[in-house]
Amino acid sequence: MEGSFRQGIIYSLTAYLLWGILPIYWKTLGSVQAFEILSNRFIWSCVFVWVLIIASGKVKSFLAETQSILSNRQQSLAMLAAAVTISFNWGLFIWAVNDGRIVETSMGYYINPLVSIVFGVFFLKERLDTWQMAAVGCAVIGVGTMLWNLGQLPWVSVSLAMSFALYGLIKKCLAVTTMTSIMLETLLITPLAIAYEYYLSLEGVSAYQTASTGMLIMLACAGIVTATPLLFFTAGAKLLPLKIVGFLQYIAPTISLLIGVFLYKESFTSVHMVAFGWIWFGLFLFTISQVKRQ
Repeated sequence: MEGSFRQGIIYSLTAYLLWGILPIYWKTLGSVQAFEILSNRFIWSCVFVWVLIIASGKVKSFLAETQSILSNRQQSLAMLAAAVTISFNWGLFIWAVNDGRIVETSMGYYINPLVSIVFGVFFLKERLDTWQMAAVGCAVIGVGTMLWNLGQLPWVSVSLAMSFALYGLIKKCLAVTTMTSIMLETLLITPLAIAYEYYLSLEGVSAYQTASTGMLIMLACAGIVTATPLLFFTAGAKLLPLKIVGFLQYIAPTISLLIGVFLYKESFTSVHMVAFGWIWFGLFLFTISQVKRQ
């Protein structure tokens, strides 16, 4: 039991560490436009996951799950919605990182669990306890602080949080394994991604025509970079209690925040400090709520 717990911690920490340093990867690809990076992320994720499915001997189970989804109109639409939603989330994240907004992306993923709570209330008719209501209130105050002092909504943060929370909500409606889900989501978008890459090649501006060999290798590795942390997370989540997984999820945005501020010298003003302070306090209350439930 203790060995499984330790193994679960290692898997989960690996996943969140990889997610946390992911901005460095997309930043390194900054000479390639964000939409082309996104296209390659889908194309190579599709290839990589298919190789994993074959290597793990899960082709039959994948085909069976796919047939089950395609034979159910509601499940098919949910899978399509998941693919579109994660496309938006990935694309916005890549663009924001390369536009010097890593701090905003980290705020988005701090807010995400609290947005998921609100979605649970509205769409799944779940009830909030006192701790959760206070946590959501703190997040609202944090975002409101940015709006009041800077005169604009931190739309990148809010959009990332809401799109990923919506993605999670949709996934709750899908009875499908992680591997099959990733495969189908990327497979649905890959034809569009290939068509876009073909269009760029006709214009003579495709990265495959202009970028260095090293850059092209990094583009091809986008699939590995995408799927690997998710697989580690899935393995870890199976071995750990929910409260531990919930606590560890803040590692990734914390690493991203530190990378944005200290590595790429992004602005982190007193307004940011106050806003993040409220959000962090809300997450503290949320964590207490999760522990009490467990």
